[in-house]
Order: sequence, then structure tokens, then C-alpha cells
Amino acid sequence: MAETPATWTPEAAAEGALAEVGEDMDLDDLNRQIEEMRKQEAELEAQLADNKTAPEGKEGSEDGEAAGDTASVYVGQVDYNATPEELHNHFQKCGTVKRVTILCDKWTQHPKGYAYLEFEDTAAVEAAVLLNDSVFMGRKLKVTPKRTNVPGFAKGKKGGKKGG
Repeated sequence: MAETPATWTPEAAAEGALAEVGEDMDLDDLNRQIEEMRKQEAELEAQLADNKTAPEGKEGSEDGEAAGDTASVYVGQVDYNATPEELHNHFQKCGTVKRVTILCDKWTQHPKGYAYLEFEDTAAVEAAVLLNDSVFMGRKLKVTPKRTNVPGFAKGKKGGKKGG
């Protein structure tokens, strides 16, 4: 006798869910849980709507990436043997450094030669830009304010004419 394959149906899923709940929960408890889930769903939908109507460049809150970008600088020509602590010490006279990120190659884990520094406030960015062309570990640093990526800016036609 051949077995019939198991199929999923909403009724079977509901029966299985009720079997998993067991006899400890009654209908009133389940209704309360459903009502709580509906309230959470409404709150999440409201938050999603708020994020969609937020002004361009701001993702709902001031602590987002856009706010962090205004208090950050790009540092190019960084020595490959530099450590985050050494960069921190070089830029600490500009203001309080929150974070130092030295980017590394994904495969070799070797530094790429540039870094990003995030400061507590935007005034420190202006002071840090004054360190452009300063010498750090024998190399002239290139310091510029960090740019904010604009979503979809580089999308569109790629490449030039093809063919004839």
C-alpha cells in the first residue's frame, strides 16, 4: 500500500497549532494574544509610515547614518601599518573621536590605505579637515568630510556606446 504525500493546509496547520498549545491555554488567552499581536502590527505599520514620510537623507532619527556622516571624515593615504589607536591620537586634538574604522580587503585582510573617523560633533570635522596634507607615519594624509551616499544616484545607464 503506497503512502500519500503529506500536504500542508491551513486547517491542518491550525489543528497542529492548537495541539501544540495544549490544554493549558483557553480561548480567552488565545484571543488576548491575537489582540496583542494586532496592536504590535499597528504600531509597526505606524513606524514604517513615519520612516517613509521622513525628509530625504534622514531615516527617522537623528542618530541614523546621515547624522553620523556629518560628523565623520574620510582619511586617505593612511600607512598600511597604522593602527586605529595611532590615528585616534593624531586626530584627538580636533575633538572627541567616537570611532576609527580602517577598511581592510575582504580576502587578504590587509588594510586598503584609507580610514573613516567619526567625531562627537560636527565642529571637529572642520578642525580635522585642517589636517589635510599633514604628515602621518611618513605619508601626507588626504582628509575630507565624509560624503553621504545618495540612494540610486549611480543607477541608470552603464557603459558607453555598444556596437557599430
